[in-house]
Amino acid sequence: MQNNIRNTNLPSYMMFPRFLLDMEINETAKMLYIILLDRARLSQKNEGWSDTDGHVFIYFTIEALAEVLHKSQMTVKTALAVLEKQELIFRKRQGPGQPNRIYLKTSGLQDKALYDYTFARDNGINPEIKLAHNYVSNWEEMKANASGLLIWGDVGTGKSFFAGCIANALLEKGVPVLMTNFSRILNTLTGMHFEDRNQFINSLNRYSLLIIDDLGIERNSDFALEQVFNVIDSRYRSEKPLIITTNLTLSELNNAADIAHKRIYDRILERCIPVRINNRNIRQDNATANLKQAKRILLNNHAPNQN
Repeated sequence: MQNNIRNTNLPSYMMFPRFLLDMEINETAKMLYIILLDRARLSQKNEGWSDTDGHVFIYFTIEALAEVLHKSQMTVKTALAVLEKQELIFRKRQGPGQPNRIYLKTSGLQDKALYDYTFARDNGINPEIKLAHNYVSNWEEMKANASGLLIWGDVGTGKSFFAGCIANALLEKGVPVLMTNFSRILNTLTGMHFEDRNQFINSLNRYSLLIIDDLGIERNSDFALEQVFNVIDSRYRSEKPLIITTNLTLSELNNAADIAHKRIYDRILERCIPVRINNRNIRQDNATANLKQAKRILLNNHAPNQN
């Protein structure tokens, strides 16, 4: 009997995200999200289905969705509105006569390299990594208290790795997490209508944990500062945890040069526990090791003899 089960070919299936089980939305909206997620996974595997910022999008007309769901077009429109209200999707208007782009708000990391940032890959250089383990172990309490982290230190010391380990560990537990950076966020917001900007910023609060990498490297224009404040303030008011990494020192954050920066940093410092990563430049260590390995390869592999 057991062998027969093992040899059984499973039918094709779609993924059902765990967080949908806890959401108070109707079954049609849930099924619609699953169908959109399935299409987005296909888009992710194929070229040409991501925008200039690397965000995957899909096209799915109302008519096509109605046919797939075996529902009326009005029912589909209502279900899409439910998903948008719950900030599970974001629709971006295109030109006249063109269908909207649909972006799904799924848990994940917006840089593929971050998927390698796991506790299993920790080399033990940074003793602070135990604090990342503790944050994950005490996630429910951290979430309840809206407690985040401010991970600061010099360039190349492993701040992104620290944050990525937390992100991947919580993703494995089914926690909705987004790890991104302000440069990517600002690129998305540029050129958007006011209402669309607000909707996008609010959609970031759909995630139980938001991680923003490299605070301080974004451009320093009035528009950029305003949007950075809007993102931080929106997260602050949502009472959900935020993790920030930055090359800025704690002194720079506590003694901002102007009001625009001060109101951003004050909100971060109120909710995020400062964690300093040691001064050892891991990136430089890795580069040195790679260069030594390349040198050994070059010296040990002589050119073939020419007869």
